[in-house]
Amino acid sequence: MPHQHLLTLSTRGRGMTDITARVAEVVRASGVVTGLAHVFVQHTSCSLALTENADPDVRRDLETIFARLAPDGDPAYRHDLEGDDDMAAHGRSVLTGAGLSVPVGDGRLLLGTWQGIYLWEHRTAGHSRRVVVTVLG
Repeated sequence: MPHQHLLTLSTRGRGMTDITARVAEVVRASGVVTGLAHVFVQHTSCSLALTENADPDVRRDLETIFARLAPDGDPAYRHDLEGDDDMAAHGRSVLTGAGLSVPVGDGRLLLGTWQGIYLWEHRTAGHSRRVVVTVLG
């Protein structure tokens, strides 16, 4: 039987929020021993990332890379209704993705030693974000 839970998170603006523990709790509560956890963010200006969870410099460097790939306020952007970071946030979201899947084994997320699940806020201001976690097994 699938198990689904909606997480509501507040971000502080651009940057990554570690949601690994919250997703792991949904997996534990599901009772699924072997299966798959799918994580999906219901927004178009933030994304999910499976990345390094030990050295915060990795996450800072990822911000630097994405500032180069999708800079705020590029004059070529047409969509800027909500400010200079508006289209850049949408572009960053498309480049990283709204969903990811993690295997579940022995009732827990089978993440690698240095992996964590992050909600990546691409807007400069904080927002309330919804993340759906679905556990199948």
